[in-house]
Amino acid sequence: MKSYKYRIYPSKAQETLLCRQIEECRWLYNKLLEVRKTTYEQDGHTFGLYDTQNMIPFIKVERPALKLAHSMVLQNVNVRVDLAFQAFFRRVKAGDEEVGYPHFKGYDRYDSLTYPQYGNGARLDGNMLILSKVGSVKVKLHRELCGGGPLGAKTVCVRRSTGNKWYATINCAPSGHPLANPLPANPKAVGIDVGTSHFGTLSDSSKIANPRFFKREQRVLATAQRQLEKVAKGTPEREKRKTIIRWIHGRIANKRSDFVHKLSRKLVNTYGLIALEDLNIVGMMAEHKVIFGNKLNKSHPEGTRDVAWHQFAQFVVYKAADAGRQCVQVDPRNTSKMCSRCRVLVPKELSDRKHDCPHCGLILDRDYNAAINILALGLQGVNASFLDEVVEAQAL
Repeated sequence: MKSYKYRIYPSKAQETLLCRQIEECRWLYNKLLEVRKTTYEQDGHTFGLYDTQNMIPFIKVERPALKLAHSMVLQNVNVRVDLAFQAFFRRVKAGDEEVGYPHFKGYDRYDSLTYPQYGNGARLDGNMLILSKVGSVKVKLHRELCGGGPLGAKTVCVRRSTGNKWYATINCAPSGHPLANPLPANPKAVGIDVGTSHFGTLSDSSKIANPRFFKREQRVLATAQRQLEKVAKGTPEREKRKTIIRWIHGRIANKRSDFVHKLSRKLVNTYGLIALEDLNIVGMMAEHKVIFGNKLNKSHPEGTRDVAWHQFAQFVVYKAADAGRQCVQVDPRNTSKMCSRCRVLVPKELSDRKHDCPHCGLILDRDYNAAINILALGLQGVNASFLDEVVEAQAL
């Protein structure tokens, strides 16, 4: 599936109606979650997806305001509840320490409407998005959908983001979007080791600076949060200041996304094969929190939350696939310890920034050594013909 995200501009009346629809969907989500939870606690019976779906018409009779939302949108709310329980049971079976029972959604914790069938409640008409019970909403079509038309369009999701900005995301099936920008064959290959002191180090020894967007905005954010605490809860002024904080967080996220988009596009245009680490970001952040507290996760110079490794990998993967390039994600274990020349493991602490091999005498920057190892692992997973092209290009 490929997603096309567009900015939409509802009028004040349309925005009010969309907010009411979202609030009704949030209420239904909590109601269905309550039904499942209460039924199991009282009778030991577990409701499934179709059990609760058959209840929606009766709930609509009890709460007529639910008719503000399209029927397919309400059915998607039920699907979301079911997916939350599926994830819960999956974690229970896996024996995870923090299982996390599905939570009730508070105000501002539910911010989207999903139309599961394109054309049934939501469709594009020129530069307008036609939404059932809302009307025609202006869309900024900055790129063509599915090669110029709705061919392959499957679902539409309307979302209210931070700062009260609205977006529409249209998901399309693979058959509806052939390679949009196929690039000519390129034998150049690169391995990338992501880090925190630098965003990334390439196997050609070049480094990508870490822009640290959160750290740059931290003082402004702290000032806005202090101003928020001075206002009494429940007042209109407090809601205005909360909107300012959301807007700052949204600006940080947009800057980070823009940086990763441009970087991933540059790499895909330059290299025919890109080898990345297949990192477990959530596990790394949990481990860092146990060992170092929050300093490695937030605004500390070595912070992991002020980088976008997972987003970067996602963007490189889909851009490479769209351009006909190869992207390989490799197991990151021992890529920093292994000597790129003699392949012997050299133990290191996190503070050791140099690779100094006592066996072959190789001395390199730690991240540069890891990037070379990542490239070597990535080349193991490609076909022989491409590998011959890489060797020939490097020889030239």
